[in-house]
Amino acid sequence: MDYSATAQFIVLLAVIQYFFFAITVGRARETYGVPAPATTGHPEFERRFRVQQNTLEQLIVFIPAILLFSAWVSAGWACLLGILFLIGRWQYSRGYIADPARRGRGFMIGAIAQMLLLLGAVLGGLGAIFD
Repeated sequence: MDYSATAQFIVLLAVIQYFFFAITVGRARETYGVPAPATTGHPEFERRFRVQQNTLEQLIVFIPAILLFSAWVSAGWACLLGILFLIGRWQYSRGYIADPARRGRGFMIGAIAQMLLLLGAVLGGLGAIFD
């Protein structure tokens, strides 16, 4: 199994997950009567919108971190941490939409996975430079 390709596939899954979150925002716009380009309105819409926006913010760090971690540290560990990130994002989404106070666990799962990927990428990059 090519773990580098697997890490790339996890990036694809993360983008698909983000796209799914965007679809839920579009549906919420229609359901709760929030016309584009408004970003505020019904609380149910706002929660879905915040999930989408927060996920976008997380992807900016996650995508390069997983790809560089995979290249410089371990493709297998990158895959495991990437799956953990996706699970965390899903739990964050479900928790936030149900009750914003319930978003913490999913956020922490994703954040820990992302921090490990980022730290590993930095250390792996330094190792590659000074090797």
